[in-house]
Amino acid sequence: MDQANKIYYVEFHATDLEKTKAFFEKVFGWQFTDYGPDYTSFTDGKVAGGFARSDKRASQAAGSALVVIFSAQLEKTLGQVVEHGGKITQGIFSYPGGRRFHFTEPSGNELSVCSEP
Repeated sequence: MDQANKIYYVEFHATDLEKTKAFFEKVFGWQFTDYGPDYTSFTDGKVAGGFARSDKRASQAAGSALVVIFSAQLEKTLGQVVEHGGKITQGIFSYPGGRRFHFTEPSGNELSVCSEP
């Protein structure tokens, strides 16, 4: 596949790399590769990215882009987010493309999960 002009890598900050890694492994099945004590990269099977140790975090309120993850079982995924240490910041709601909710993961980064209507 031609990578030109496509998003290639997404990078986040993380205050607690171990908790953040465990969260995304358990809830979404992401795989991680560590590069020293302050950086880990991930792949979700389609998109790659990383987490760098930092006290900063991404949120829409601070002007960050919102990363949206797809789930065919929205309610089940919401339960897994909570079970594994995430916090729901906006419960399930409908929008023109389907339904979604927003959450923060253990290091405080805000993301969203969506499904089809």
